[in-house]
Amino acid sequence: MNGLTIGQLARKYGVQVETIKFYQRRGLIEQPPHPESGFRKYSAETVRKVRFIRRAKELGFSLQEIGELLDLRVAPGTSCREIKARAEARLADIRQKQKDLERMEEALRQLTETCQSRGPLSECTILGVLDDMEEDGRDSSDPEDAAEYWPSKQANLKPRDKGERYNGMANT
Repeated sequence: MNGLTIGQLARKYGVQVETIKFYQRRGLIEQPPHPESGFRKYSAETVRKVRFIRRAKELGFSLQEIGELLDLRVAPGTSCREIKARAEARLADIRQKQKDLERMEEALRQLTETCQSRGPLSECTILGVLDDMEEDGRDSSDPEDAAEYWPSKQANLKPRDKGERYNGMANT
């Protein structure tokens, strides 16, 4: 193989040219030297690294983790056990995210089921619950806060006062 240009490399792995340049800036791959005439050509090793990076990203590894894996790959004394431990840590993170998403899905499902989807915004139960969470010092973007908060609020749902808007400011 004589090497690939940046455009060929990007097309081969379904990424943008800017992605390849970003990987270079992050130190994940090396920029080939510029020949006197023609285009830079990426070596078979760089092509292999881009393929590795793409596959690792598909498995949920961050670019920092991918860089560490690439470094471990060439570090003397690295064992397969070390790589497995990193993969297991990533798997644990994915499982936790799945649990968070399931809690969020259930809270949102319950919330949408109670919504009457009629009336003025001042009576919107969804906006009311989200506002009340913030007032109670909870983070509506935190899946655990949302999942814990929703069941306790569900029994007490009632329309907001007609003069109150959901950004916490009174209507004028």
